Amino acid sequence: MKNILSLLSVILLIIIIFAVSCSSGKKSQSSQHELSDQGFTEITQTIVPDTFVLPDIPEVISGTEERAKYLVSHYWDRFDFSNADLARRPDITEQAFVDYINILNYVPKLNADESLVKTLRRAEADTAMYVHFMSLFEKYFYDPNSPFRNEEYYIPVLKEITETSMLTDESKSVYKFQLDMAMKNRVGDRANNFSYTLASGQTSALYDLQSDFTLLMFSNPGCPTCEAVTAQLDRSSAINDALSRNSSARKMLTILTLYPDQDLEEWLAHLPEMPSEWLHAYDKGLQITNQRLYDIKAIPTLYLLDSNKRVILKDTSIEVIESFFIVQQ
Repeated sequence: MKNILSLLSVILLIIIIFAVSCSSGKKSQSSQHELSDQGFTEITQTIVPDTFVLPDIPEVISGTEERAKYLVSHYWDRFDFSNADLARRPDITEQAFVDYINILNYVPKLNADESLVKTLRRAEADTAMYVHFMSLFEKYFYDPNSPFRNEEYYIPVLKEITETSMLTDESKSVYKFQLDMAMKNRVGDRANNFSYTLASGQTSALYDLQSDFTLLMFSNPGCPTCEAVTAQLDRSSAINDALSRNSSARKMLTILTLYPDQDLEEWLAHLPEMPSEWLHAYDKGLQITNQRLYDIKAIPTLYLLDSNKRVILKDTSIEVIESFFIVQQ
């Protein structure tokens, strides 16, 4: 979408650091809060029809983080959520949304969560607008192909959606499922254990792996993206260095590829093409799928686990994994 990846640096430098704000003469009444010696006081603010205007940040707020917090909290103050026509204007609404989710990275998680919930509640002014914002959150935070994918931001959104009176229980069911899956294997939590079976027929469990780190890769034979990811991992010097390093008790890194489907003939035929230093297994009883142990939205899906099988990186990229092991060198 044209211009959808905006110039975040302009927003941060001009809006947060230098306090330049936007205004317009097309006025209708809304409200904003301004800092004073007595705290926040309500003042009149302007809404500009059929456009998006950033809030004014009070000059008394000087710290970069505090300015970012204010901007995130008041980002939508001049946006008319009751105007359903704006839901059909991606150049206005979706562009503003992308700028907004970028800024969330510059405030503490608590402030980001509060802002996300506040945004959805303001969208309740119009059903079509509410549904549109739901779709934007799903597109940017949950879609596996989104560069902004972030389940930790999506979780408070899902919690709000599943409790809203704006939707029927049937409409909320898909979001309840997403919430259930998003809550599994979060960063810092111990990953769900499962049994895996090697080509030899030997069966073991994820928790039994003795390794400082485990890279878990859900993949399918013949998947072009899987092949590309496998090749990139196989030629990564940082990954290979970690694979070759051993402590007195265990390896530094084990890579476990797991085939979660049923066509074993195809999987077995594909094994000779896979790196021999890795472990390659399949889910013999489809335990992972049937018990919904992992949210595999796309193939391949990568998890990095520590020695206790706690999640370090969830549904991550090769670049992030490489950066992690470069630091470990």
